[in-house]
Amino acid sequence: MVLPPETQLLPEVEPYATHSIDVGDGHTLYVEEVGNPAGIPAVFLHGGPGGGLAPFMRRFFDPARYRIVLFDQRGAGRSTPLGSLHNNTTWHLVADIETIRRRLGISAWLVFGGSWGSALALAYAETHPAAVTGLILRGICLVRAAEREWVYQRGLDRLQPEEWQRFIEPIPPTERDDILAAYHRRLLGPDPDEARKCADAWMRWEAIMSTLVPDPALIDSLTADETVLPAARILADYAVNGGFFTPETQLLDDIDRIRHIPGVIIQGRYDQCCPPITAYDLATRWPEADFQMVPAAGHASLEPAITARLIAATNDFADRLT
Repeated sequence: MVLPPETQLLPEVEPYATHSIDVGDGHTLYVEEVGNPAGIPAVFLHGGPGGGLAPFMRRFFDPARYRIVLFDQRGAGRSTPLGSLHNNTTWHLVADIETIRRRLGISAWLVFGGSWGSALALAYAETHPAAVTGLILRGICLVRAAEREWVYQRGLDRLQPEEWQRFIEPIPPTERDDILAAYHRRLLGPDPDEARKCADAWMRWEAIMSTLVPDPALIDSLTADETVLPAARILADYAVNGGFFTPETQLLDDIDRIRHIPGVIIQGRYDQCCPPITAYDLATRWPEADFQMVPAAGHASLEPAITARLIAATNDFADRLT
């Protein structure tokens, strides 16, 4: 991924350790550790689902102060088998995070998640609150029906009409009453050419709504190679299944389990992918959290104003947790 020149990330850093962790169910996860082995433990949860890691994701934390753990979730990135939907649900991922924590001998850690990663962070924290020292959440996603309808049926099409037409073009008019289900059938279907065509269209739509201004480099990176179909398959499966939350308000309903944990909610005012109402609903149910609505910003963590807030949050937590 090509980074915008104005993005003020922390300096590049390489892992000091990598691991291949068998979590059962036929899945093996790629895990890396970055920064100071004696530093404050933190875990980074990537978006998607199915998105995988990129090197810039290491650069939101001061490597002198943090021991940063990053991993590719089931079926994503360098985890294997790539694109597998077998035993791949939110609750499998929650168990994987706990497996990694225990395997690495970490008693508790700061949890950082953006977009889908914010939902996974909440699910993990609500399941294992004693293992969480703090939460940094960006671009809030709760996978509720209204959020999915906004992106995949009616809502965002009003803001991106020409791109919406490109997105729905692979779906016959007779099936457009449920675009998400129609895509899911094709992405998981037997025709590899149709599946790849739909994956390219799906991931272009993801790229378009991820930035305030369309980013050609991001579009190219999300539609570039054979990872496109595995990523789209996982994302569509989680979306069709509502993130595997029952009821759909599960993350909000269980928020009392974590209200004692320090938290920061960072939300772009003009986030097309995860509209601000979702972050507002979370902050309303979690008034103790530091809710930051970022003006003139969209969804992506690499938008300069979002990047600055995220790094300020990790620096603040480093001061608190030292």
